[in-house]
Amino acid sequence: MSDDFAAFHKSLLDLIKSFEQKNVLVKMNSDPDSNIIRIYGERSDGLALAKTGLDEIEELALTTAEHHPYWGLVYNGSQILKIVLEKWNGTLTDDEIIQIKWHADEIKNSSGNANSHSHDE
Repeated sequence: MSDDFAAFHKSLLDLIKSFEQKNVLVKMNSDPDSNIIRIYGERSDGLALAKTGLDEIEELALTTAEHHPYWGLVYNGSQILKIVLEKWNGTLTDDEIIQIKWHADEIKNSSGNANSHSHDE
């Protein structure tokens, strides 16, 4: 962790403590080795956090070249999860189930490509 990021991280922890003293609850999750800090409001729930994380996975899939051996796995997996999370508190439609099956077939097709590449690439 860089000194600048470490100083920012400490300042942020102090800021969060100051708001806790005012009864404003904030959740923070940090991975200083990756220079990542996430801050959540007290009413954030698991579903909202999952959707946010999925947005980042989808962004990776969309910005990764299609010739990357794991692109199809990441992209199609994220599309299945996106459909499921959107309907988490509802019911999947027949069309959505068809889409999930199509993406699952794409995962099966792309998993052969992923296995044929060396992990050293």
